[in-house]
Amino acid sequence: MTSAAQKPAPTRAVLEKEKEQRAYRRARRKAREAAGEIKELNIVAMMDMMTILLVFLLKSYQASTLSVNMDPHALTLPASTTQEKPTEAITITVSQKDVSVNDRHVVAVENGAIPASAKGGKADSFYVAALYDALKKEVDKQKYIARYNTSARFEGRVSLVADKHIAYRTIMEVLYTAGQAELGDYNFLVLKNE
Repeated sequence: MTSAAQKPAPTRAVLEKEKEQRAYRRARRKAREAAGEIKELNIVAMMDMMTILLVFLLKSYQASTLSVNMDPHALTLPASTTQEKPTEAITITVSQKDVSVNDRHVVAVENGAIPASAKGGKADSFYVAALYDALKKEVDKQKYIARYNTSARFEGRVSLVADKHIAYRTIMEVLYTAGQAELGDYNFLVLKNE
């Protein structure tokens, strides 16, 4: 008894045709490879390149130099014989005209003092709200970088560049506000005498 489900054996002509098709596909694949045609995209090399660029950019950001823009009419630094080199930190500049954080204007200075309007209307207050907001933004940025870059740490360091004619009270207000923004390590930048 023969079953109806049995398939007839392929004929010689069908086998020859399949063999020709396989040979044609193989020859086409070899021709494409010889011509340099890309079949698929290999992104491993591209990801390696992007990682190297990212590491380079993070290292160059970390190794940036400290610069102070000095206006001879508004900012005259005191002189010192110190031998220490400045370290990388958030820079607060207190000139005769304004207080700035990393060269961005924050608060105006009038007659060597921060006006009461910048301190919530209280002349005897040490807290300067606009300065706190600017410093907190910089602190948050440094903490974010430290979270994803193992070589960078948030140390709460601030460099104060102050005009030598600014009142001590104004410097104390700036330092108090910096302390409220988690910046407790202060460095004063001065000109080095030769």
